[in-house]
Amino acid sequence: MRYNCKVKGERLKARGGWRICLLVLLALTFTLSPLTLSAQRTRGIDVSKFQGTINWSKVARDSTITFVYVRATEGTSIQDAYYKSNISKAKKAGLLVGSYHVYSSKTTAYQQMGNLRKLIKKNEQDLAPVLDIEGHHAGRLYMERVDKLLELMEKEYGVKPVIYTSERVYKDHFSSKKYAKYHIFIANYRGYPKTRFTLWQYTETGHCPGIKGNVDFIRIHRDHSLSDIKMPKPKPKPKVEDTTAKDK
Repeated sequence: MRYNCKVKGERLKARGGWRICLLVLLALTFTLSPLTLSAQRTRGIDVSKFQGTINWSKVARDSTITFVYVRATEGTSIQDAYYKSNISKAKKAGLLVGSYHVYSSKTTAYQQMGNLRKLIKKNEQDLAPVLDIEGHHAGRLYMERVDKLLELMEKEYGVKPVIYTSERVYKDHFSSKKYAKYHIFIANYRGYPKTRFTLWQYTETGHCPGIKGNVDFIRIHRDHSLSDIKMPKPKPKPKVEDTTAKDK
């Protein structure tokens, strides 16, 4: 963008004019920088066995990365071999953690729930679990099964799952009012999503210290924050009155 400094149609004199231009540029920089910094502060990544062994202490040194979603399960029987290590070490490094299950159209919601329940433990999660519905499901998604799995996950973890998918699948299956209360996690590597979203996976070829090769990066919509997808705080247990010390 080019700036042409003029006053009442006349070009500014050389003396003092450059100072005004500099002040204008500084003002614009400070106006725009909070948005840029805000976007950086809410970056996250998602990882799986394909990243191999991760040095989480190095990852956490990048102050722009504040959270991570970790692949846990897929379908009825697949469990990510690196899940337990990733979830515990990322949490220990100070990152907020969440888990995701990759949906399969070949097995029932109850079978898939049985798999993810074994691995994704409620007390280990900072963020709501994600149901990962990949783009190849476009046009042929069995929605009764999806709805049942969403229901079972909400019952198990006490929060509505986040729905991860492509824009095409979102438009085909999740754009109705029925899913208005679900947070949407859109994967789009070509540009800003044209659908509603809370989370945006904007690249699959990101790089950060502590991870060899590529990693997916995530941004949060400017109208949302991590608090929108955090796990609910556990309710305090009711106090049980101790009657043993009372006089008979």
